[in-house]
Amino acid sequence: MSRYLTLSALAVLFLFPLAWSGYASLEEPSNYLQMARFGEGLGTYAGNSVLVSAMTVAGTLVVSALGGYAFARFDFPGKNLLFLATLAILMVPYATILIPLYVLLGYLGLQNSLVGLALVFVMFQLPFGLFMMRNAFEALPRELEEAALVDGCGTFRAFSRILLHAVRPALITVGLFAFLASWNDFFAPLILLNDGASFTLPVAVFSMTSQTMGAIDYGMLQAGVMVMAVPCLILFIVLQRHYVRGFMSGALRG
Repeated sequence: MSRYLTLSALAVLFLFPLAWSGYASLEEPSNYLQMARFGEGLGTYAGNSVLVSAMTVAGTLVVSALGGYAFARFDFPGKNLLFLATLAILMVPYATILIPLYVLLGYLGLQNSLVGLALVFVMFQLPFGLFMMRNAFEALPRELEEAALVDGCGTFRAFSRILLHAVRPALITVGLFAFLASWNDFFAPLILLNDGASFTLPVAVFSMTSQTMGAIDYGMLQAGVMVMAVPCLILFIVLQRHYVRGFMSGALRG
């Protein structure tokens, strides 16, 4: 009984800030109307965030799944060194490489581009994604893959038809982390995007709430928080069962 009381108290503690933001944002419903009419329109900024997040999730899942499978099942020269080099991305301060990345995107013709921004997000998600997927594939018995090969499946077909289904909880966990990181990130879009029509929601909300002489419209800020938080909350609730299984099934073993 005491455990349930403790968990309930923790749930209330963590949900209280969100509930307060929702209450504060509804004190003046006009905040949402002002947001909808600001600049290029709230729909444009939300669409940009959805597009960037979708590209980030898709890119992260493809690269992490293929890379994790390769690291788990194949031996090749420099395998461990390459894996450690990928993990080393976590050791580089996030803010210090955004300017070099901005210059690099300029050479590639992807400056001030949602595609370029998504590629940057994919790069920052690779260490976690590869680590997660490598351990997820290593946790699978090799007999599962060998049986598929004996039945006539090629390596790629066994990977796509059988192994990916077996590591689905890990894939969902990696995808959820990629979505949350790209949806909520403020600093990278601020640095890499110049055109207001390309702004994502975090940058747009910051621009909406900043007033003359540095004053902040806190009512509109709370409305922006709700607009950004609700999709994350819904997605987490829908995928919670798979997300928990992704961690509990040994995907983070090692």
